[in-house]
Amino acid sequence: METLTIKPQNVCSREMIVHHEDGVIVDVQIIGGCQGNTQGVCALLKGRKIDDVIPILEGIKCRGSRTGETSCPDQLAKGLKTI
Repeated sequence: METLTIKPQNVCSREMIVHHEDGVIVDVQIIGGCQGNTQGVCALLKGRKIDDVIPILEGIKCRGSRTGETSCPDQLAKGLKTI
């Protein structure tokens, strides 16, 4: 199993930790941000293929983000693209 640590930009969350194996997400932890929402995102991603979740998360915008141009899911998608 491999681990990806993402340092998101311009959002409330401070860190995202993705455990993955053979292109499948095993576990996700998001530190900071809207706790209920981030827990929901993490639960929904477990067991899914990385290539399947990137287009779902990519481009989502959050009113709470500092720029209004990104979100925690969007930042997670950007990080997943580096795998």
